[in-house]
Amino acid sequence: MKLSPSRRPFSKITIPKSANFCTSGSSVIAQTISTVKDQDTDFVAILINILRGKQSWKHALNDPFVLRNLRPHHIEKVLMQTLDDSKLALRRCKPNSSLGFDLLIQSYVQNNRSCDAVSVFRLMTSCNLTPEIRTLSALLNGFLKIRQFDMVLIMFHEIVNSGIRPDVYIQAAVIRSLCESKDFVKAKEMICWLESNGYDLNLVAYNLLINGLCKGQRVWEAVEIKNSLARKGLKADVITYCTLVLGLCKVQELEVGLEVLNEMIEMECIPSEAAVSCLVEGLRRKGMTDIAFDLVNKLGGIGVTPNLFVYNALINSLCKEGKYDKAEFLYNEMGEKGLSANDITYSILIDSFCRRGEMDTAVLFLDRMKSAGIKVTAYPYNSLINGHCKLRNLRTAEFFFFEMIHRGLTPTVVTYTALISGYCNEKELNKAFRLYHEMTGKGIAPNVYTFTALISGLCQVNRMTEANNLFNEMARQKIIPNKVTYNVVIDGYCREGNTPKAFELLNEMVEKGLVPDTYTYRSLISGLCSTGGASEAKVFIDNLHNEHHKLNEICYSALLHAYCKEGRLKDALNACREMVNRGVDMDLVCYAVLIDGSMREHDTKAFFGLLKDMRDQGLKPDNVVYTSMIDGHSKAGNLNTAFELLDIMVEEGCTPNIVTYTALINGLCKAGCMHQAELLCKNVLVSDSPPNHVTYGCFLDQLTKEGDMEKAVELHNVMLDGLLANTISHNILVRGFCKLGKFEEATSILDGMAENGIFPDCITYSTVIYEYCRRGNLPEAIKLWNTMLSKGLKPDVVAYNFLIHGCCLAGEIGKAFELKDEMMRRGLKPTRVQRSGLIHRDI
Repeated sequence: MKLSPSRRPFSKITIPKSANFCTSGSSVIAQTISTVKDQDTDFVAILINILRGKQSWKHALNDPFVLRNLRPHHIEKVLMQTLDDSKLALRRCKPNSSLGFDLLIQSYVQNNRSCDAVSVFRLMTSCNLTPEIRTLSALLNGFLKIRQFDMVLIMFHEIVNSGIRPDVYIQAAVIRSLCESKDFVKAKEMICWLESNGYDLNLVAYNLLINGLCKGQRVWEAVEIKNSLARKGLKADVITYCTLVLGLCKVQELEVGLEVLNEMIEMECIPSEAAVSCLVEGLRRKGMTDIAFDLVNKLGGIGVTPNLFVYNALINSLCKEGKYDKAEFLYNEMGEKGLSANDITYSILIDSFCRRGEMDTAVLFLDRMKSAGIKVTAYPYNSLINGHCKLRNLRTAEFFFFEMIHRGLTPTVVTYTALISGYCNEKELNKAFRLYHEMTGKGIAPNVYTFTALISGLCQVNRMTEANNLFNEMARQKIIPNKVTYNVVIDGYCREGNTPKAFELLNEMVEKGLVPDTYTYRSLISGLCSTGGASEAKVFIDNLHNEHHKLNEICYSALLHAYCKEGRLKDALNACREMVNRGVDMDLVCYAVLIDGSMREHDTKAFFGLLKDMRDQGLKPDNVVYTSMIDGHSKAGNLNTAFELLDIMVEEGCTPNIVTYTALINGLCKAGCMHQAELLCKNVLVSDSPPNHVTYGCFLDQLTKEGDMEKAVELHNVMLDGLLANTISHNILVRGFCKLGKFEEATSILDGMAENGIFPDCITYSTVIYEYCRRGNLPEAIKLWNTMLSKGLKPDVVAYNFLIHGCCLAGEIGKAFELKDEMMRRGLKPTRVQRSGLIHRDI
């Protein structure tokens, strides 16, 4: 059939000569493209009508118009629009040509109709037509894509049986399908079959098998395949090595993975970032941080680095292990390797500096973080707050807390708990509980660490009833106490002398599956020593040993101290020998306790024997040990023993410091030996350890007790000139003047403190308040009391006692009871004297 000119849909496309391409070229082109598309659509429709018609294709398709306008893309569109009729597609080409069939199979595969493609393939083979190898490769990979691995094998066998020799791509598809279906036995058999039938296998096939084996955690088989490559005339490449490294890391064979990576580098193959990151992270997780660090350094020399996540994780592990120099080295290296530190990097480093107490460096890194434009989160602030609290810099911790809020960051339970713990350690429990209520008021739930901090604070000030109530509150809030929580409460009860309650908690702790540790036992041993004596503590220790519980030297030192305190040096030495026989080494504290005990008993033989034992063990008392012993004997009035210890200290090559000398000066002052104390102080003045405010305070305290206020004021002026005066030294003067009835001088000292940049504390005010009350001037006492409160100072039990007593003397019973109620609300218990006075007045 010929098409008449009048039916031809196409005409020559021309572009108007008047078209201005400088101003409207884009619109003309768009119109032209649109016209071409419309004409293409019409022409394809004509071709489809010809194919679906009953007339002869030969005459119709040989029409000059069709031949002149037919283009390859028209054929593609016709095939794509007639894919639903495979028989029609098979009629399109000559019987002895496979070109159309190949195109059709590929079209079916591209449209995810691989089963129709198989039908075409089978019709072709029945007509003795052979598809192109690339077509068959596309077909097999199409089945791989939809994970029909059985069809890959079926088609492979049909391809081989039809006499077609599979190429490397078809071979790779078959091996991959077997590996994906985890049939590694058949995958190996297929490799062997291909090798024995003369097929030239390339490295891709073996790499696929190695990858499959590694994914299937059959890594040692993969290693064998890699080792066999050389015998086959092949050389492992970067894919082979990296696949093996990743596989070995997956099964935790990190040492072997490291060997493979080193071999890879020797073969001048550059490992991938993924392989390096996986191996470094695996080594880090297994605790092999030094090896991981060395590997990163080695690979950095050839330009390979792990990713940022692995760098951060390794820096974090190094910091936790105390290897700070290596961690900082990695941080500095990151910039050189093109890795930019992120908020996690900085948070890790800031936290590590805070844990070390290097707060200035931590702040420096926070400033760097801000300068780099990195978003600051709550984590670095939490570290800074916690670090300053541990160093007892609460004011600085509060500064960062408020700065954090100012920057729009929301404090977390970690933030609040750090500050609460800091306040509790400083015994500022009112602030701690105020912060706790602020936290819960904002909907932030406390955790076990929050409760443990609060309970610990209460235990430190012997408020065990409240500590126990808070401990029970944890159960009501479904917060499970941990070992530390129990240890804190047990220690509190032991220090209070309530060992039955402490042992009750020990049993409860064990029932809940928590294992007591040396901290638990140390508290119980100390508690038994203070209540039942050393003998009872020794029975408990022996029972623990028989039950195979491990104790450390701290546990035994409590027993040794109890024996020495009771004057039972021989029992202490026997306990010491038992301790060593049980595998617990003596430390400096244990020796110090025994040496001190031998000196109390004037047992020279035992004393020098202990010193010899220490030398034999490579130990010798340090400044702290000697000073502690000297201070103890000085306070007890055993000045001869104290000075003997000083001589021994010097003979042992241990240099006394100002703390040592101050302990001796304090003892001399308390014994009334002011002249000797002054001589010792003059000797100290020419040494490398000049007297400090504590040293001068010893003299000042004794002078005021003796009533020599003239010398006391003179000495205090020297302290002021040397910037050594403080609140305590002013308090000593105030007390001295009050004792002598020189009340105007006392109030003058109080008024002048601010001029010296020194602020009164609760003791300062309560001393003057007491004097007002004693003189019957209750209004002035109350006025000063209110001044103290307005300055944010919290009265202690003594201060309340003074004012309540003053109110009772003045007949102001209502005010006295008001103060008592206020005191009780603050958790302070009235003394027996207070209760007696109030009851007596009430009657």
